[in-house]
Amino acid sequence: MNTSMPSANRTVPASAAWLGGLGAIPFVSLAAGPWFLPEHAVLLLFALKTYGAVILSFLGGVHWGLAMARSPDAPGWGDLTLSVAPSLVAWPALLLPGRVGFIVLAAGVFAMLIVDLQLTRRGLAPAWYPGIRTPLSLVVTACLILGSVAS
Repeated sequence: MNTSMPSANRTVPASAAWLGGLGAIPFVSLAAGPWFLPEHAVLLLFALKTYGAVILSFLGGVHWGLAMARSPDAPGWGDLTLSVAPSLVAWPALLLPGRVGFIVLAAGVFAMLIVDLQLTRRGLAPAWYPGIRTPLSLVVTACLILGSVAS
């Protein structure tokens, strides 16, 4: 069992900051798209909802990785269940009609932010993680809500 604590360094690594920021570009572009390209609104909103589902699933993958790092020989049921929950929310959200699907995704992203903040406070995620997750989650949540308004 790995008992090492995450680093207390709160500085977001440059690689994470750049990749996270670049990952936000599709959210902002796709959420704004229907107002600038209304003739493509259906495609842009579908792309936004799909990207939102992919990213929510990715957040679950982060938890799978954290669980394996903490307990490489036997990750706990609770940790692994938490890690698959975002995918189990994201996939059906794609099938829900317009606004409802966007709201479910936005709630899922925001809920994972709350979970991540709690895990960081408990020392189970890197100290720098909230520094990237908070702004990105707020942008993503806002874009998904904007998508719900446009749909």
